[in-house]
Amino acid sequence: MNDAIWAGTINIAGHEDAELEAYLARPLGEEARGGVVVIHHMPGYDEASKEIVRKFAAHGYAAVCPNLYSREGAGVSPDDQAAAARAKGGVADEQLVGDVAGAAAHLNGLEHANGKIGVIGFCSGGRQTFLAACSLQIDAAVDCYGAFVVNEPPAESGMKATSLLSKAPGLSCPLLGLFGADDSFPGPEEVGVLAAELDKLGKEHEFHSYPDAGHGFFAVDRPSYRPAAAVDGWKKIFDFYGRHLGA
Repeated sequence: MNDAIWAGTINIAGHEDAELEAYLARPLGEEARGGVVVIHHMPGYDEASKEIVRKFAAHGYAAVCPNLYSREGAGVSPDDQAAAARAKGGVADEQLVGDVAGAAAHLNGLEHANGKIGVIGFCSGGRQTFLAACSLQIDAAVDCYGAFVVNEPPAESGMKATSLLSKAPGLSCPLLGLFGADDSFPGPEEVGVLAAELDKLGKEHEFHSYPDAGHGFFAVDRPSYRPAAAVDGWKKIFDFYGRHLGA
């Protein structure tokens, strides 16, 4: 098997044709492949997000992470872009959906694309993954500890996010949810409410909560990293995408 990949910074068209910086990685082989849109966490479009994109390419997928904060200015550091976006309460839901749609279209326009698209997000990106999967035609979605899908954010957070539970009937694809049992946002109760709602609606989903893991347990560059949970989580992600994206 040819495991060589190409990776680099590109520009894609997002919501309302806005030009977004994005990081793309793809295998160099000629096998048909699914695509994965990686939605970065609240801290922004960073090296950890790019490493995740390369990880997907090494496993046979074309993957792209759009910088959702690109509108905060070209030539501005990603940290400053993230701070400016957070000061505004985060990315508007409509804009997020348009940006993910643009990223998915870019992946489907690549050579050897098989037309199947997965979305994955971490932290705020987990919530946005659920939003995208309820708003667009997606083939598989992975929510990694996305908060405020069920509950509203605390007023002191400054976030403008609202509950997405009412959008659950529109979930267009199977959903894998990976959560920490020690997390508060989302806490186990919030995860349970979402699971019950999806059960009621007959929506295909698979949720796993890891003991002794809190928010950000996938983040290898943070004290929150929990190797056992992260290793098992990645196994579940690649099994899930293997079943639904055809790689």
